Amino acid sequence: MTTAKEKRNLLFEIGTEEIPVRFMDSACSQIKEMISKGLAEARLAYSDLKVWGTPRRFALLVQDLDTMQEDISVEVKGPAEKSAYDAEGKPSKALEGFCKGQGVASSDVFVKELNGVPYVYAMKHSEGKATAALLPQMLMDCVQKIYFPKPMRWADLDMRFARPIRWIVALWGSDILPIEIAGVKAGKYSRGHRFLSTDHVEITCPLKYQEIMRENFVIVDQEERKNIIWKQIQEVAKSCHGVVKEDEELLEEVTYLLEYPTALVGNFDESYLLLPPEVIITPMREHQRYFPVYGEDGKLINKFITVRNGVAEHIETVAAGNEKVLRARLSDAEFFWKEDLEKSLDDNVEKLRNIVFHEKLGTIYQKMERTTEIGAYLGKELGLDIAQLEKLQRAMFLLKADLVSNMVYEFPELQGIMGEYYGQKAGEDREVSQAIREHYLPRFAGDALPESKIGMIAAIADKIDSIVGMFAIGLIPTGSQDPFALRRQATGISQIIIQKQLPISIQGLAGVACDLFAGQLGIHVDKDKVLADTALFFEQRLENILSDNGIAIDVIHSVTATMPDDLYQTKLKADAIATFQKTEQFAHLMGGFKRAANLVKANPVEQQEIKEGLLSDVAEKTLYAAILQVEAAVATCVENGDYQGVLAQVASLAPAIDSFFEAVMVMAEDAAIRNNRLSLLTKIVALPALVGSLDLLQN
Repeated sequence: MTTAKEKRNLLFEIGTEEIPVRFMDSACSQIKEMISKGLAEARLAYSDLKVWGTPRRFALLVQDLDTMQEDISVEVKGPAEKSAYDAEGKPSKALEGFCKGQGVASSDVFVKELNGVPYVYAMKHSEGKATAALLPQMLMDCVQKIYFPKPMRWADLDMRFARPIRWIVALWGSDILPIEIAGVKAGKYSRGHRFLSTDHVEITCPLKYQEIMRENFVIVDQEERKNIIWKQIQEVAKSCHGVVKEDEELLEEVTYLLEYPTALVGNFDESYLLLPPEVIITPMREHQRYFPVYGEDGKLINKFITVRNGVAEHIETVAAGNEKVLRARLSDAEFFWKEDLEKSLDDNVEKLRNIVFHEKLGTIYQKMERTTEIGAYLGKELGLDIAQLEKLQRAMFLLKADLVSNMVYEFPELQGIMGEYYGQKAGEDREVSQAIREHYLPRFAGDALPESKIGMIAAIADKIDSIVGMFAIGLIPTGSQDPFALRRQATGISQIIIQKQLPISIQGLAGVACDLFAGQLGIHVDKDKVLADTALFFEQRLENILSDNGIAIDVIHSVTATMPDDLYQTKLKADAIATFQKTEQFAHLMGGFKRAANLVKANPVEQQEIKEGLLSDVAEKTLYAAILQVEAAVATCVENGDYQGVLAQVASLAPAIDSFFEAVMVMAEDAAIRNNRLSLLTKIVALPALVGSLDLLQN
C-alpha cells in the first residue's frame, strides 16, 4: 500500500517600486518558465503554478508542491569491460576510479553492451532532498536571472533589477523560507495599495494571498484586473450612450499601471470635435492613457473614459482633474492646427533642407529628391499614365512636408496623418494627400497596407531609400540590433509587393537607389556588395513571410535557392509547390527525380544537345521524346505564370524516368554515351527550376 505524498503550497512575492509597463509581461513569462523548469529538473511535482504582476510586485503561487524530491536511480556508464579488468579478472585502476567517483563498490557494477561493445555500468541511487532545502536557491537564482531591458542599481548594491526591491514574502506553507535578496530578508508581510492600505499586510497562508490582498485594495491577478477594467469601461460607456472600441495594447498598458481599478467618464468641449479625430485621440490615448468614446454612428464624441487606481470615492474630483489636463492638451493641439494651416506646404518642404536624415546620407530634402526619382522609376515600371505620374511627382515632393509642422513636432505619432489633412486643406489632389499618409504604411506587423497605387509607390520608394542608404554606409542590422528599423521596412516593402501583386524587381529597385546615392552625394558605393546584401536581406524577409503563411521550410528553401528577385511570383511558386507536395503525382515523381538530381550534381556536365544517335535503349528514347513534349508545355506554362501547370507537366515524366533507370546504366563506360545520358537527366532537373529546386523537397 502506497502512502500519499505530503504536499504544501508555496508563495513568493517580490515587492518593488513601480515597474515600467513594458517590463511586466515579459518578466512574468520568464518567472513562470524558470520556476517550471527548475521544479521539473528537481523532480518536484505540483498541481498548479501561477505568476501574477502588478506595478509594485511579482507574485508566484505553486499549489500542492511535493515536500520531498523523488528518489532516483540512474545507470551510469563506465569504462569498456576490457579496460575495467586486468588479465586476472581483477578491477583495473580505471574501474576503481569509476567506482570511487560514483560511490559504489566494484562488486556492484554490471556489464551491458552498447553498439556491440560491452561496458561496465553502475546503478547510482540518489535520495530525494527536502523541497524546503531546494527552494531558496532556486527562487533567488530566478530573481537574479530575470532579464529587463534597462535594469537599475540602487544604493551601494551590486544587485540589478527593474526597480529597487522593498519587501519579500516567501512562505512554504506557514513557514518562512530563509531568503535574502539585495539586503532584504523574506518574511510574511506584504504591502497593500500605496494609498488605501498599509505597509504591513500579514499573509497567513499562501492560498489566502489573493483574498488578503484584495481586502487591501490590490487585485494581484493581471488577467482578473484586465477583465474588471474592460467590463467597467463597457458599463461606463453604455451609461453615457457611447461605445469604446477594443484596444488591446492600451488595455494591457492600463492593466499594469494600477492595482485596484475604477473606471470613470470625463468630458471635453464639443468645439474640439472640429479638429481631426487623430488630433484628439493621440493626446488622449498616447499621453493620458484615456479611452476615446464613440457614438452609435461611429464618430468621436466629447467624452473619454479613464481608469483610476483606487476606489469610487470622490470620483467627480478625479474626473475634473483629468478633464483639466486633457483640456490643456487639446487647447495646444487646436493652436498647432490653426498655426499649421496658415503655412504653405511648399514652404515646409524648403525647411527640410535644414533637417539631417543621416550625417552621411544628407538631409531630409535630399532624401525627398532621391525618393522622387525612385518613385518615377517605379511609376514607369508599373505603367502609370502621364496624369498619374504628375500626381506621383507632387506626392513625392510633399511626403515629408508635415515633419516641420507644429503638430507633428508635438505629436510625432501623427506624421503622415497630418500631412494628409494639411494637403486636403491646401487643395491638393485627393490621391496626393492620401499618398502622404500611406507612405508610412505598414508601420508595424499586421498594420494596413497602402490602398492607392501612388501610396504603394511612395511607401516602397521611401523605404528602399533608407535600406540601401544604410547598407551603402555599412549599417546593416546584426543580431537583435536594428536601430533604423530596416527589417520592418523591408518586410513592409515585401508585403506591399506580394499582397498588391506588383511586378517589381528588388535588384532593379535597389540598383536605382544605389546610383542616386552615388550621384547625389558623391559618396563611394560598392554597388555589387550593396545589391548582394540587399538581395539576401529581402530573401530573409520573404522566408519569414512565407513561413507565417504556413509554407513548410523545405518549400521555402526550394523557391529561395536562387535568391528570388520577384517576390510576388516567388510567393505564387511556393504556393504551387506546397499544393503539389500533397498530391500523388509528387510521391510518384520524387524518387526518380531526386536520383536524377543526385547524379547530375555528382557528375556535372556542360549542357549539350542530345544526340539521338547515341540513344540506344527504347526507355531512353521514350524519355527523350517525353522531355521534348514537356519542355514546350512548360515554356507555355511559365509564360502564363501557371506554376501548378509546370509541376504537373514535370510530374507526367515520372513513369518514363522510372523506366529509364530500370533499363539504362547512366554511368556507361563510353564517355559520349555517359555524357549524353547525363545531359538527358540535366534537362529533367532544369525543367522545374523556374519554379523551384525540387531536389530540396522532403518526400
